[in-house]
Amino acid sequence: MALVVRGYELDSYGHVNNAVYLQYFEQARWEFMKDQGLLEKINGQEFFLVVVDTHIRYMRESNLFDELVIETSCKVEKPYIVFRQRILNAQSRLPVTRATIKTIFVDRQKIPMDIPEFMINKI
Repeated sequence: MALVVRGYELDSYGHVNNAVYLQYFEQARWEFMKDQGLLEKINGQEFFLVVVDTHIRYMRESNLFDELVIETSCKVEKPYIVFRQRILNAQSRLPVTRATIKTIFVDRQKIPMDIPEFMINKI
């Protein structure tokens, strides 16, 4: 997934606010699941995929109009689906930040459940 840094995402130092990277990573996970054909299988079900743990390592700043590329992969580490993501500066190809995001499925009562079979087969 690619994006361009927007002005309202900057902090008082003139670079992307650390919390904005969480939004970048989340949008990239949505795009990843859509591209893998998983999103439509999850929507309308009686369960939800929720984030339970996030680890981020910030390495370089991003500035206004920087072009960024977000790479996303995931694997099953029962009971979690773990997303590994990184953001690169599109021009320099240098890493900006990386994250490991653990997710888990819960039912409507917010009780953890097994990973659906279609998810395991697709990943």
